[in-house]
Formats: sequence, structure tokens, C-alpha cells
Amino acid sequence: MVDGRQDGSKISHDQERHGISRRRVIKTAFGVATVVAAGGLEFWRLTPSARAAGAIPDIIGCDAWGARPPSEPVAVLDTRATKILVHHTAYPNSTDYSLEQAYWLVRDIQNLHMDTNGWIDTGQHFTVSRGGYLLEGRHRSLETLQTGDRIVRAAHCPGLNSESIGIENEGTYIDTLPTEMLWNSLVNLCVYICQQYGFNANNIFGHWDFRDTDCPGIAFYKTFPELRRQVAQRLGLVNAIPARTWPDQRITTTGPVVRVLQRLLNLQGSQLVVDGNFGAQTDSAVRAFQAARGITADGYTRNDTWEKLVMPLKKDAQGEAVTAIQEILQHKGYAVTVNGDFDFDTMKAVKEMQELHGLPPNGLVDVDSWCAIVGGILKAEFKTL
Repeated sequence: MVDGRQDGSKISHDQERHGISRRRVIKTAFGVATVVAAGGLEFWRLTPSARAAGAIPDIIGCDAWGARPPSEPVAVLDTRATKILVHHTAYPNSTDYSLEQAYWLVRDIQNLHMDTNGWIDTGQHFTVSRGGYLLEGRHRSLETLQTGDRIVRAAHCPGLNSESIGIENEGTYIDTLPTEMLWNSLVNLCVYICQQYGFNANNIFGHWDFRDTDCPGIAFYKTFPELRRQVAQRLGLVNAIPARTWPDQRITTTGPVVRVLQRLLNLQGSQLVVDGNFGAQTDSAVRAFQAARGITADGYTRNDTWEKLVMPLKKDAQGEAVTAIQEILQHKGYAVTVNGDFDFDTMKAVKEMQELHGLPPNGLVDVDSWCAIVGGILKAEFKTL
């Protein structure tokens, strides 16, 4: 379910507009892609022939489904999207798979977001119905996706509204899964977004990786490694996926991942209240930790920050780090007790998490396992491709 301020937040990824530092070329399933590194971030620009080989999904625009005009002009930012956030609507799991139901859905969402939430328009960029229809959410989202060089500022997740594409999926997926029609359309949409904005399948996250919410649902979230595998296979860029992609928490993000971060920072000498809110105190603690370890002190918890924070854990371990793992595993539906003891149930949950992400299910929490537990993406997830 979308959850965000309509005006978004200032983000440091504006550095994407900085000068290109290097280029390289890689063969893909569709042809050739040029890799452009800008501002420390890599983007995959598929050649025209490569783009032509990938299917462009049919997306129903706002005018076609009868959207209300925004209460004020939407903001179109001169920056590119860097990731996808997948949501569920938390609506009933309708068995009406018709186009009429899809139209009702997006109209109802827009009314909710404008009339109840007070936003200028629909919060998310795109919506997928249980019948597999793809629809534009916020105005001009389709236009900017088609050019691939700008993004509409949305309202689906505070802190990421100016850099992530938000996709709402009709239904509630706590203990059930989306329809095959929805799933196939979601894969097609993710492939197209990745192609257009030039990022890879390791940049597909769930809403709760950055927000204190039950969205996108326990059952749905456990399918995300498979979602990323299917997208990566279609992109033909499996070999380009890095070993680990951690969720880059920053000011205004909230939720279980932030609680893990706060507990790990406290183990390094901070004295944070573990409330799951990445506010000013957490931001200061992250920056101080980064500066002390020679990391760019910008408050973003990218790979370099996480990998200096985490520590190996094994059976019979105790303390804050174990509590951090138990809290987030419990949030994700694993049967663990939050007691700070690395007990049998905790090890069992860790093994299940490891297996889901393509790791050896040995129950030992190394850097790869930490990454998977906190919502990161591993290259090991794609080893079957």
C-alpha cells in the first residue's frame, strides 16, 4: 500500500546528472548494452536493437481510464529512477478480472489518495490489476517512463518518492499469492522499467524494505527472488548483478530495516532509541560511523556502510545483533521469539531465509546472510539462471 508525502524528499541521487566517469559494453540476451557509470551509480543503456527485442507492455494511461486531473501540476524531475518498489493495495482479492474492475480499482485508489490522504494525485506510478491489466497511476508517469530520462515525483514511500518507481498490485498478499495474470504483467512491467531507466533486477525491492508497513505482504515478498530472477533472465544481464545490493536507508525511511540499523549502530557506541525511525539522531549516528571508517559521510547506508556494521553470528550467540535479526525475521513471517538468544527457532528461520536467497542453508549469519535478512539482493539468488 502506498505511503508517502506528495512532495517527496531531497535526495543525494541528483548526482546522477554529474559527468560520466566511464563506459563499458556487455552482451545481453537482446544484443549489446552500454554501461554508464555516473556519480558512482551504474546504468544499463540497451541499444535500439536490444530494446526492440524486449516486449513493450500495454499500459493504460490516465486519460483512457478517466482519471481526475491532479489538484496541482505533478513534479517531473530531471533525474532517472534508480529502483522499483513493489506494493500491494491491501484491497480484497477480487475474482473479477475484467477491464471494468481494473478501471474501478485505479479510480478508487485515486479518490482515496486525493480525498482522504490529501495528495495531489494517485500516489504510485503504476498499478497492476488481478486480471493483469497495467494502468498508469500518477499523471505523466507513462510519459516519463517512455523517455527514460526523467521521473515523476510520487507519494508511495517517503524518502524514495523522487527516485523509485512505485508499482501497486491489486490485492492483499499476507498469506496468499497474486494471480498468474497479475504476476506475468508485473514481470513485463519491471522488465520495461529496468530497460528504460537502465538498472538491473537487483534494484527491485518491497515497500517494507524502506517503510514500517505490512506491504507488500509476507507471502508476496517471499516470491521476490523469483520475480527478480525472471526479470534478470529477460534482461539478459544476470552476469552483471553484483554480489550484494543492500537497502540504502536514509533520512525519513522507517521500519524493521531501520531498527536493525539502529541496533547495529548502538553496538558501535551510539545511544539511539530503537524506534525504527530514521530521523536526525540516526542520521547523525550513521554519518559519524561513516566518517570514522573512511566512508563518504552522507547518511546513506549503502553497501560500504552495512558491510562495516554487520558481524558474523552463529548458534548460541546472544545480544543486540541477535535481537535485530529476530525482530526483522518475525516481521517477515518467520516463527521466532525475540529474546536475544540465537536459539533453534532462530537458526531454523535463518536457514529458510538463506535457502530462499540461494545461499547454503547452514544457519551461520555471514555478510551474505545479513544482506538477505535485511532485504538486500544477492547474486546468489540468480545462480540457477
